[in-house]
Amino acid sequence: MTQESGRVLVVDDDETVRDVVRRYLEVAGFAVEVAGTGEEGLRVFAERAPDLVVLDVMMPGISGLEVCRRLRQISQVPVVLLTALGEEENRIAGLELGADDYVTKPFSPRELALRVISVLRRARLPSRPAAPAEELRDGDLVLRTSARDATLGGVDLPLTAREFDLLAFFLTHPGTAFSRTDLLEKVWGWDFGDQSTVTVHVRRLREKIEPEPAKPVRVATVWGVGYRYDPVASR
Repeated sequence: MTQESGRVLVVDDDETVRDVVRRYLEVAGFAVEVAGTGEEGLRVFAERAPDLVVLDVMMPGISGLEVCRRLRQISQVPVVLLTALGEEENRIAGLELGADDYVTKPFSPRELALRVISVLRRARLPSRPAAPAEELRDGDLVLRTSARDATLGGVDLPLTAREFDLLAFFLTHPGTAFSRTDLLEKVWGWDFGDQSTVTVHVRRLREKIEPEPAKPVRVATVWGVGYRYDPVASR
């Protein structure tokens, strides 16, 4: 295992799924903890402080969605959901709660490992303390890309890794309309996927950076196309 890979917590009530996912992630270089219930997952998370959580949505007792909600109250740890085919509502609910990504069951364990690697890589892009942080600005909105932090009006923005990447992409491409497919490819790195992922992340981003999320002034909807970032500083 390489030191850079990190620690992953896998929470799933299916023992076979846990074992398969654990084996593939260990081959990919991760140290893996497993839990069979939401309650156990929360306990292991508190004890082990993993770098990422792979979380099954449908579990008895405390559901994966509730686990995700509780995790977001205490941490911005990256979360990758495991959802069954046809559970679109649960996928969207999980993304709205702050999950970073999802994989649909039945899934390829290799694909899951690649998704985990991708999410962690984005979440922990190394800062360089000796060098000045690169800043992206739009009025009182500031992103420091090397430090991976953001402020609005001087107040820290609690962005997930994917929300940060989406906002950074928008700020570096102002005034250009992108389709959801474009954003899946350029921000998520996917050449396929559920476009509702983009819709949910845009909605969550608006809730954090727009004075009135229902009447956005920064992230505009371009009907029939997708979304466009309109800088407030240029008005």
